[in-house]
Amino acid sequence: MMQARALQPEVSVNGEVIPSSLIAAEAQNHPAPPGKPGLAWRAAARALAVRALLLQAARRLELDPEQQELGPGRRETRDEALVRAVIETHVRAEPPDDDACRAFYAAHEQRFRAPNLYEAAHILLPAPPDDPAARAKAREFAEALLKEIMVDARAFDRLARENSACESRGNGGRLGQITAGDTVPEFEAALEALEEGAISPAPVETRYGFHIIRLDARAEGEILPFDNVRQRIREMLERAAWARGARALVTRLLEESTIEGVSFSAADAAPPDL
Repeated sequence: MMQARALQPEVSVNGEVIPSSLIAAEAQNHPAPPGKPGLAWRAAARALAVRALLLQAARRLELDPEQQELGPGRRETRDEALVRAVIETHVRAEPPDDDACRAFYAAHEQRFRAPNLYEAAHILLPAPPDDPAARAKAREFAEALLKEIMVDARAFDRLARENSACESRGNGGRLGQITAGDTVPEFEAALEALEEGAISPAPVETRYGFHIIRLDARAEGEILPFDNVRQRIREMLERAAWARGARALVTRLLEESTIEGVSFSAADAAPPDL
């Protein structure tokens, strides 16, 4: 690993050297395929080069922004505030008007559906997520129950009452109507993949244990009226316009600067996440 790092070129932005230690630390935030750490290093070098460009621009403008609160107990660092301020100085994203919002809605109305509703039942075989032996035992038991159900689907109700660790056991495992967010992602994904009346072909693993799932009915969510999503679309389009403006700013700074040690393509001109 030390030899690989030594082969990396020195990176500088308008004569300002970016320490290799910073690039190595930043590389942890840029996943790369196994055996290709150089891709993560180059992505990290580009990200830090862009940040350096924006900080240099902020210094030229003599900006002195107030550090904003990002969340409970979390405030911007000085550099984060400077990067935000220089982008805000150069980028003006005008709020889209109703015509633009309506046009986007008409072209992408499928994106604005209410969540699907499901009527489902399950049998939960519990196991702590940090207990491999219990997980293996729960999986084995779930597979045995599933085999019995596949032979006689009517056994689902009885086996749920006898074995499920969920409160729904008293109702034969029936959960009633559920929608997105009511269950964990793995459970929702299994429901989405099932046809009505079908039972999961294999136990579904979640942090709670293993589930045998039956989908009794699905009701596709209706497309929401424009007035219900107008503000969401407005904010979405404004964020997109801001991102385009920030990318154009970074592209211009790249064209006007001298960067050594790492190359850029048009796709690399992304501003740091704020």
